[in-house]
Amino acid sequence: MTRLAIFIIWLFHWLPLSVLSLLGRFLGVLSYFFVLPRKRIAATNLALCFPELDAPARRRLLWRHFQALGRSMLERGLLWWASPERLRQIIRFEGEEHLRVLVQAGTPVILLAPHFIGLDAGGARVAMSFDSVSMYARQKGNPVLNDRLYRGRKRFGDQILLSRQDGVRGVVKAMRSGRPFYYLPDMDYGRKDAIFAPFFGVEAATITGLPRLASLTGARVLPCVARMLPGSAGYVLEIGEAWENFPTADVEADTRRMNGWIESVVRTMPEQYYWVHRRFKTRPAGQARLY
Repeated sequence: MTRLAIFIIWLFHWLPLSVLSLLGRFLGVLSYFFVLPRKRIAATNLALCFPELDAPARRRLLWRHFQALGRSMLERGLLWWASPERLRQIIRFEGEEHLRVLVQAGTPVILLAPHFIGLDAGGARVAMSFDSVSMYARQKGNPVLNDRLYRGRKRFGDQILLSRQDGVRGVVKAMRSGRPFYYLPDMDYGRKDAIFAPFFGVEAATITGLPRLASLTGARVLPCVARMLPGSAGYVLEIGEAWENFPTADVEADTRRMNGWIESVVRTMPEQYYWVHRRFKTRPAGQARLY
């Protein structure tokens, strides 16, 4: 089944982006009606994070989220097989100069890239311009998909892709050699190396890796957001200026700052955050499960 799905994605990548985007939205509609466990998780997250919205408004947001998610699934074929020339037309790069000046100066860099659905498009666009390092989570029980994801993410330049199970030693070594780190720290990875920090007013288990890595390596942190554009306009990767006064001596305050920044960006495009992840799975002692 996985091989058939990958073949279909390969076949569709030849289509014009306007047609591919339309098919992706249709796939998202099908997922909305048939992938019920993920739909329930996303609906729970939206209820927790947007209590100010009434139920119909949250259902509309959930509907838009699944359409965007379907687009990202089919358009991933472009990242895996489309030519660099086509990808440069599809993925606009804004703020590249903020990253380049630091790389050229030999300054370690962490690209803080939250889990928006366009994050793989952003990672591909960074890899087309810079040799970088990133981490990934293996898909349990699916070696075919693991292989396809791995090859897709390494197809440009000389990229280092490390498993989360490998730890951070390889990441630190790569950063010190001049590679920017494309970092995705905003998922629930359990209690290890995590604190509870508010995210949309809900206590969320949040790893403290961003301030700790920045302190260990002397890295500058650059905010990095990949936005899916409306219709068939593609994507834009936005890299902002380096954060000032980061990290500080207060790891918990730095981690709360990270969550607050991610929340502020989510509010600009709430349908594009990865709501199908159980972000609040790990609960503080004594609190009931949310899923």
